[in-house]
Amino acid sequence: MKHLLGIDALDKDAILAILDRAEFYVRALQEKDWDRERLRHKLILHLFFENSTRTLISFEMAAKRLGAEVVNWDLETSSLSKGENFLDTIDTLCAMKPDAIVMRHSEYGAPLVVAKRAPCPVINGGDSWREHPTQALLDALTMRRHFGTLEGLCVAIVGDIAHSRVASSNIELLTRMGAHVRVIAPEILMPEKLPAEGVEKFSSLEMGLPGADVIMTLRLQKERMDTALIASDTAYFNEYGLTTAIVDRFAPKAMIMDPGPLVRGLQMSDDLAEDPARSLILKQVANGIPTRMAVLDMLVGD
Repeated sequence: MKHLLGIDALDKDAILAILDRAEFYVRALQEKDWDRERLRHKLILHLFFENSTRTLISFEMAAKRLGAEVVNWDLETSSLSKGENFLDTIDTLCAMKPDAIVMRHSEYGAPLVVAKRAPCPVINGGDSWREHPTQALLDALTMRRHFGTLEGLCVAIVGDIAHSRVASSNIELLTRMGAHVRVIAPEILMPEKLPAEGVEKFSSLEMGLPGADVIMTLRLQKERMDTALIASDTAYFNEYGLTTAIVDRFAPKAMIMDPGPLVRGLQMSDDLAEDPARSLILKQVANGIPTRMAVLDMLVGD
């Protein structure tokens, strides 16, 4: 594996290898016993063209836990603001010979373009609505740690399926690992074609939630919508927002997940998001570090 650009390039064995390595780092972090110089003398360049909290910070913490140095490139202070084009910027940064590039970009497939020019591994930190592979991997790790397996799990994904790179990567990974995936969204936010076969589509929580082991909500990707596709946030929450009463009624045993950022009062109620017996949201955040440690180790480690 030279790059990590999408789940579409990983077979089941490759996914298992990453999850197993991530599991190793979960235990190592808990026991405070791992090779803190695994990536000593390596320099990781973060190229984030979009804002990020969880992905950027957890990649930085993962790199530093392994002993690497990190450079966070700043879009606003870069030469792009002076008129330099994208490819010249990429070629300039690659000429400085980083040991790996972690990249997020709003353009579909941008990390693939960079990977063709870079002399080092490129890791996709999210591109447009195409893919977000490390998010899907950490979500899978979270589910596997809770349930023991992904095989046979029923996962219902609720929200803006059409514009979500998280939905795309999760659908590919989960179906490949033997889970049953359902997507629930208003018709306007449901794509005609999904990235995997056998995924069930539903337009209501009442029809899509029963029997779910996991319910994953997604925010409305308003920055990627051409027009205001939803009449109002209130109308959306009334039809697709999760509450304790709704989960109790339709999927009382389901665990709740969200890749963040979570918009409270739109995707779900506060009490559900903070329910310690049901919410895996903060475990997802925590699992981002060992998952990204695993990816960096496997791609950059000697």
